[in-house]
This record gives sequence, C-alpha cells and structure tokens, in this order.
Amino acid sequence: MSGSIHVKRAYDPPEASDGTRVLVDRLWPRGLSKAHAHIDFWLKDVAPSDALRKRFHHEPAKWPAFVNDYRHELEHNRANLEQLLQLCRDSPVTLLYSAHDTEHNNAVLLATVLAEHLREQDGSEHNNDKIHHLHHGGMDG
Repeated sequence: MSGSIHVKRAYDPPEASDGTRVLVDRLWPRGLSKAHAHIDFWLKDVAPSDALRKRFHHEPAKWPAFVNDYRHELEHNRANLEQLLQLCRDSPVTLLYSAHDTEHNNAVLLATVLAEHLREQDGSEHNNDKIHHLHHGGMDG
C-alpha cells in the first residue's frame, strides 16, 4: 500500500497532512532559512542536472523537451528514485520545489513518475488520484 504524493512550494507553510517533506531541487530555495523550512530530506541528486535546469530555465515552451530529458535522467538515477519510491510506499510524501510556476517544474513531473512506478509495482490504477498539487499563497522566493 502506498501513501499519497503531494506537490507544493517550499515556501508554503507545512501542514499535518504533508507527511514526509522532501525538497527535490538541486539548489536551496532563496530566502528560506533551514530553521524554518520544515524539510525532512533534501534529495539534490533526484533533481534535474544543472545542464538540464539551465536549458529549461522554467520556460513553459520548453516543457515537452524538459519532460523527455528529465524522465531520461530519472531512469538513469534509479538509486535516488528508489529512495523516494520507498518513502512513498510507507506514508504520505510532499515533494517541495521553489519555482514560481506551479505547473511546469520538476516536482510535478517527479510526482507523476513516482505514481507511474507505484502503479506498476502494486498493480493499482488509482495512484494518479493520490497526487495532490497544493497551491497556497506562501512567501515568494
């Protein structure tokens, strides 16, 4: 059985329903102190490579290419992906990101990839329903 996967900005306040909070960006969110972040894990190595991050530069027109390239990177980064999958199997997980764009960012795609893997592994057709995109008006980064 697997927990739900939430996706939200690192600047948004933590909630009890977040479960395990995992920062999935390569860079620490600007202006967010580690003391106030309430982050359980920072998995830099599951984030897009610096080269891919710089190529994408959060431009929605580049999203399809980013999706393809990031999926490729994730498949070649199985150890870190497995670490996240294990967390998702055990309890609710919130993937945290710092981008302003709430639809075109690595955490959104990562949540989809995780749900696909969980569905494959447990035969469930319902894991996509377990992805929750949370958009709160938190502090700008």
